[in-house]
This record gives sequence, structure tokens and C-alpha cells, in this order.
Amino acid sequence: MGTGTPADGAFGARLRALRTGVGLSQAELAQSAGLSVRGLSDMERGTSRGPQRRTVQALSAALRLDPATARELERLASLGRPRPARAEAPRPAAASPAARDAATAQPPAPREAAHHTLALPRDLNDFTARDPALDRLRALVEDLDPARPPVAVVCGQPGLGKTSFAVHAAHTLAPHFPDGQFTLDLRGMDPCPVAPRDALARLLRALGVAEGAVPAGTEDRAGLLRSVLRERRALLLLDNAATEDQVRPLLPGHSPTLTLVTSRHTLAGLEAVHRTELALLRREEAVELLTRIIGPERVRQESQAARDLAELCGHLPLAVRIAGQRLASCPGERLAKLVDRFAAHESRLDALRAGSLQVRAAFALSYQQLDPTARTVFRRAALADGPDFSPRTAALLAGLPLRHAAGYAQDLTDAGLLQPHPSADRYRFHDLLRLFATEQLDEEDTPADISLAHARTDAWMLRRATAAARLFTIDHRPDGCRDDESGDPDPATAPADRDQAHAWLEAERPQWLAALRRTQAAGRHREVVDTAEAMHWFSDRTSHWELWTEVFERAVGSARALNSSRDETVHLNYLAWAHNTCLHDHATALSTAQAALALARETGDQLQVGWAHNYAALALDRLGRPDEGIAHLHQGADCLGRQTGAQSRLAELSILNALGRLLRQAGRADEALTVHRRSEALCRAGIPGKPHELIDLYRASAQQHIGNDLAALHRWDEAEAPLRHAVARFEAARMPAWSEPARLDLGIVLRRCHRAEEARATLTAAYEGLVRLNHPRQLEAADLLRLLDEAGGSLTGTRSERGTGGE
Repeated sequence: MGTGTPADGAFGARLRALRTGVGLSQAELAQSAGLSVRGLSDMERGTSRGPQRRTVQALSAALRLDPATARELERLASLGRPRPARAEAPRPAAASPAARDAATAQPPAPREAAHHTLALPRDLNDFTARDPALDRLRALVEDLDPARPPVAVVCGQPGLGKTSFAVHAAHTLAPHFPDGQFTLDLRGMDPCPVAPRDALARLLRALGVAEGAVPAGTEDRAGLLRSVLRERRALLLLDNAATEDQVRPLLPGHSPTLTLVTSRHTLAGLEAVHRTELALLRREEAVELLTRIIGPERVRQESQAARDLAELCGHLPLAVRIAGQRLASCPGERLAKLVDRFAAHESRLDALRAGSLQVRAAFALSYQQLDPTARTVFRRAALADGPDFSPRTAALLAGLPLRHAAGYAQDLTDAGLLQPHPSADRYRFHDLLRLFATEQLDEEDTPADISLAHARTDAWMLRRATAAARLFTIDHRPDGCRDDESGDPDPATAPADRDQAHAWLEAERPQWLAALRRTQAAGRHREVVDTAEAMHWFSDRTSHWELWTEVFERAVGSARALNSSRDETVHLNYLAWAHNTCLHDHATALSTAQAALALARETGDQLQVGWAHNYAALALDRLGRPDEGIAHLHQGADCLGRQTGAQSRLAELSILNALGRLLRQAGRADEALTVHRRSEALCRAGIPGKPHELIDLYRASAQQHIGNDLAALHRWDEAEAPLRHAVARFEAARMPAWSEPARLDLGIVLRRCHRAEEARATLTAAYEGLVRLNHPRQLEAADLLRLLDEAGGSLTGTRSERGTGGE
């Protein structure tokens, strides 16, 4: 195939002369013409000798050429473009066997591809967004190496607009492929997708191969296709592919051809391809698509409704387009009316249809491709609680072994029906796909099936949650026993230590909390109480979780149902703690602690009497009634001091630390220091039967208070050491809710010791940690940092420092 390109590279030389003549650099001309610098450089060097007419017109406009010079530049460019010759394919009736063999072995001469049966569908004039993905395809074309013809796979969940994007990209890139653009629907969602042999025949005929010259076998047809495309700059769009095996025979070998493949499957087994996995639109992009469909005036008049509509469509392009098409067909209809219709959760998929466009139908195509077990996994996964779920949850809900469910979850991801978490082994639904899965669940599963799935999952989750939480109890053996006494439903996969237990409890908290609710509703109250009791020590490490109020409130209700006054008193105290510490609802905390106190006195439970005094005092202090709080703590300390049990000693330590804090805040720092020294002495003496690790935490709390007592007495240098010990011990125990307030106290003391830079670093770290915890003292830390900046490092005597007294 001759190119007709002049040997002297006239186009590139002329372009370079024109550019330098007007004083432009390559970068400046490339920017003005909308081209890449590399592409412009290739033209000037003669590497790219025949740019398309649209490119030449852009260059002429950027160079401001007069019409005659522009025509000259276009003429030189045309000389470098491929000029395929026409050739008649042999007539089948007249061809001998030898001639047919020759026709099979030798590709026909290229021909003009202006008219063929596989022309591109029309582009959408309202196509929106996807610029980064389109830019990546442009880069593939600019760097196209015929030895490695690029194949781009466009994949993603149903409704993302994969075909629309590929068609738009094909139209955009068409000038780079003068030998034709061809699109073939492989019908991957049909019960019988197009066979590679049939697809090859259609491509070969569209490329000019006569019917009688098309070989019979698939491999021969694939070889002929590669031969035909060897010298052609063509673009192939293989739409709606089913599998890798369907696509492989259709790919060029050595060729300047670009192949675009769209599929709802990831086609992960397709080798050496460029992947474009389309994502959901951003909200502003979804609103822009809506604007292009119905016009800017309607969107401007109801801008909030347009944003709400984008949210209700889940930013899914197909859903947004359907909403737009419905509005476009009813020019007088308000956007807010459609928002109200879409907001009805149970009818949203019914509303998401416009003529032949239906979100439900798009999802159903993929669902129908699944085998029966995969469909069960998909449907039952909609029963999972929370924004995402693990393969274990999918296995429990579907009643499958974990290994099988994990495989099906991956298959559903490959089919675009689930979205994988980027780093964890977890999955999630798009909102509309969850609605679709729920519909299928209602249609195909009986209430008994669903009830059994929930019961099986809830029982397993509560057993695992209880066993994991027990790793944090004070009496837990440090070797992390893995025998049958652990209570875990699957000891082989149970969390091995506290870090793993914490990670599991956090990742699965929507699931085990929902299981707790359903278990209580089912009347299994002992399971509820036992789970909440196991959670008690773990809740201390995650006091920023607001869910603890619900956990302990449910335990109180179940204890009452069991007629267990002892359990009710314990969990009333836990609930008072949660209202104080997690929700900062001190009025409710006080009334709850008072209820616990009354019940404990009625039953003679002196340990719970002491704890109730403690939680009541904490609430009273926060309500601005510190003197009443101090009185409660004195009563609690006296009550517990008369007891001999180890649990009473632990409660006494807590009450002494709280009492000293209130005394310090009341301006009685010397009394506070005496109380906290007493608490530290009890820790040093130890408590029989309680592990050193636990007692060391109580001692760290006492030392934090001692440091703050010394700071309140302006004994700054003495305050540093106990505060450092407290921070280090809480950090080692991975208790941020305790370490970050102590770090703030340390930062205050360091500043008063005139160590400005160290103080700034410590206060900054404390502020960041307190923000993560949503701790009330984050405002105090921010105030100190601001004042430190304003004072240029010489902050002294601020209100925040004089109020030193963190818990």
C-alpha cells in the first residue's frame, strides 16, 4: 500500500517553518491547537506524515494562516495519508479450489471503507463527563505501536454507559483511523452470544472480503482478519462482549488498529489490554447530564431538586438519563414532582423507566446470566446490614460454605453486580442494585427462607462478637486461647489477638448490632445480656462509638424481661456511662445512674451502689453541680472501702480518681493530690487475682491526674513525668480515648516549661487525635494552638491552661 508521501517530508518541514515564522514554540502551538506536544513533534520530524483534515484545520487556525497557505498545508498533509487501492474479490462461482486456497492465504488489497454494514451508531450530542477516560484513549492512539496494537476494555456495572462512552470515543478518535470504524454487537447478555466464527465473518465482509473468500474455520478466519488489518488504520468497537474466549479471535496482530471492547464482565483473563473501568458520575456531572437533556433553565429554577434527583438516581448514568428523558417529554413538569416519586423507596425502580429505557431491565439482563446459586448469593446479600458486607456474611445468608460464597462474590463483582472494597475483603451494592436484589428476594425467597437466613447469620455473628469482645476483659488469658471455651463459632478463623478482634468488631458492627436487635425481638434475652456484658471492657476502648447506648439499653430491657435485678442494675450503670461518655447526654446519664442506685440499694448490691455513685457524680459535674458530685463520690468511696472483693477495689480506684478530679476543678488541688496519691498507692500494692496489665492502666489514670494536680499547683516540672507515663501506657494499650486527653494535658505542661516547639508538636498530635474521636476537648486543643500561634510561642497563663484538669 503506497502512501504517496514525499521523500523530503514536505509537510513537516513546512509546518516547522510556519511555526518558527510566527515565533511560537512547539508547546505554545500544541496548546493553541489542542494537540499534544509529542504529536506535534512527530509531525515536524516526519514520523507522523499525514495528519487528518481536522488536525490541519486546528493548526491553521492556531497559526492564523491565510486561506491560500492553509490550503497548501492541507495539500501537503493529504500526500502523506494512506491511499488504499480498490480490488475486486474473486467470485465464488468461478473460483477453483486452488484459487480459493490462495484467497484464504493472501489478504485482499485494502479498500475504502466508507460504506459497510458495521458503521458506528450515532453519537449522543448530550454525552457528559468521562474526560479522563477519553484522554487515556487519546494517549493510546498517539503512542500507537503497530507491533502492539492497543486493546482497551471498557467495563463496569450495568447502567454506567459503557456503550455510550465507547461510541463517543470511537467518533472522537475516528479521524485517526481513515481506513474505517467498525462496530459489532457481540450480544454478551443474550442466552446465545455471537460465536467468534460468526463475528469474524461479519468483520471480514465489512472489511471488503468477499463472501466466498471467507474461510470456513474459526482459526482461519481469525488469521485472515489479522492479515487484512495488518496495514490498515482501523478502529474496531466490539460491544457487549461475553467472555475472553469470544473476544480473543477478533483481536488484530501486527496492525495500527485500535480495538475497543465493552463488557459488563471485567474480562480479567484477557491479556495485555488497557482497562477503563467506568465509575459512577460525580454529583456535579450527574446534574450536568440532566442539564444537557432538559436545558439549563429548568435546572437553574430547581437547582436543589436537580441535585436531589441525581442522588436518588445513585449518580448512575442510565438512571439520570431516564430521569432526564422523562422530564424532557413533559416540559411543564416540575423536577420536585419527580423527586417525590423517586423518593418512594419501594417504587423507585418502577419510576426509573422512559420508553424502552429501564434500569430494572438493564439489571435483569445481568441477573439472568447467573447460575442459580450465584443468584441466591446476590439476593441474600441484600439482607446484609450496613454499607458493605464480608464473604462470611454472604456465606451465612446464602447457607453456603465460606469458600464457595467467596468465589460467587468474586463472580458477581466480575459481572458488575457488586462493588469490591479497595483494600478490605468486603463488597457493597450500588443503591439501585440493592433495590433490585431486594425485589428478587421478595419474588424468589419465602418468608421462611429469609427468617432462616437471618437466624443463622445472627446466631453466628453474636457468638463471634461475644468471643471477640471477651479478648478485652480483665481476666482474659494473654495467650488468646483457641479451645472450645472461647465460644467462637469457627475457632480456626477467629481473631487471634486484640488487634484482630478490634478490627473485626469495627468492620462488622452494623451486622452484629442488627443481630442484637433481631435477637431481642425474637425473645432470646439471655443472649442479648451476655453479649452486652462481654462488650463492657471493649466499650472502654471505643467510647467514641455512640452505639453503646443502644447496646446497654437493650441489655437493660432484656434483663427486665428475664426478671434479673442484678443484670438490670449492672447494665443501668453501663448505660449511664454510655450517656455520659458517648453521647454527652448528662441529664439522661444522671437519671439512669439514679435508677441504678435505687435498684442496687434495694437488692443490697454494694458494688453497683458504688458504681452508681460514680456515674451520677460524673453527670452532676458536667451539669454544673460539682459539689453534689463530690458528695456522691465520697459516699461511693466509703461504701466500696468497706468491701473486700477485687471488683470493689477496682471500683474504688475509679471513684478515687474521679473524686480527686472534681476536687481539683473546685480549686482544692492539694486535696486532689492526696486522693490521687492514695489511688496510686493502691495500684502499687496490687489487687489479688487481677492482672498487672489492668492495674497498670488504673495506675496510669492516677498518674495522669497526679500530673494535672501538680500543674494546678504550678509545679510544672514535676507534672511532666507522670503525664508522660500516662500517655505512654495508654498508647501501648491502644486506648486513644484515654491517650489523647492525656497528651493534651502533657502539651499544656510542656508549654509552661518553656519548651515551645515540643509543646506545639504535642498539642498538634493531641488535637488531631481528639478530632478523630470527636472528643469535646478538641476545642480546647484548637484554642491552645491558636493562642500559641498568636503569641509566637510564648503562650502563658491562658484560660485553657489554668483550667488544666483533663480526665
